Amino acid sequence: MARLQSAIAALHEVDMGRGGERNGSSIHPLARFVVCLGYLVTVVSFEPYDLWGLMGMSLYLIITGIWEDISIGKGLCGLRYALFAVCFLGLVNLFYDRSVIYKLAGISVTGGMLSFATLFFKSIFTVSAMYCLLRLIGMNGLCRALRRLGIPGGAVTVLLLTWRYLIVFLKEIDRMGQAYMLRAPGQKGIHIRAWGPFVGLLLLRSMDRAETVYQSMLLRGYDGGFRQAGMEKGERTGISILYAVSWIGIFGLLRIFPVFVLAGRLLTGMG
Repeated sequence: MARLQSAIAALHEVDMGRGGERNGSSIHPLARFVVCLGYLVTVVSFEPYDLWGLMGMSLYLIITGIWEDISIGKGLCGLRYALFAVCFLGLVNLFYDRSVIYKLAGISVTGGMLSFATLFFKSIFTVSAMYCLLRLIGMNGLCRALRRLGIPGGAVTVLLLTWRYLIVFLKEIDRMGQAYMLRAPGQKGIHIRAWGPFVGLLLLRSMDRAETVYQSMLLRGYDGGFRQAGMEKGERTGISILYAVSWIGIFGLLRIFPVFVLAGRLLTGMG
């Protein structure tokens, strides 16, 4: 149950979106969403063998992590199983493409090794970018950005309620798990004979909790849609546009010019 409580705490931490309160409160969530989307498109557009060009895209994560005080390593640790799955799928490249691309310190680097490394870093970069986005704007900010892009209010509401109810669902599992452990002290996990009743009771409790949440929403004026809000306090249109345009331009330059290769050549020439 400790892992479950950690997952609930992580969801709350991401949902609050406090990563950018110190430095980025003047930037609209839509600007951050556009930058993240541009980053994802740019990262995916790199060729399978263009590893060194892809590494230049790490500058965005480094700058964002330092400036916004976000621990990217913590986010990757929480999503390590998804990364392991991607790595497992990419292992096929090691056996499929055995053509030697170049030699590094006497070691033959094949196309499969290079494409596998590229796929691995693409996964890390895309997952980290999404984690940074959620830490900066939270789920409410993401829904605001989607609504400003013209996504139907019903779809945005479903996304928001799914996220909210996920936390409620995990809390119900945690409560039931603690109650079960109190009735079965010393037992590791839930016995297989109790799986059926446990899931059935969880379904009933979840339906009751969902009904309570919905009635509370109606009492607070919920009309079936997501209300689109404008600029909130502290957000500035000019700074938001400048932020988005600047990063999109930087992504374009990083896509064209391999920063790490150019820096290596410069240092080698100076040496």
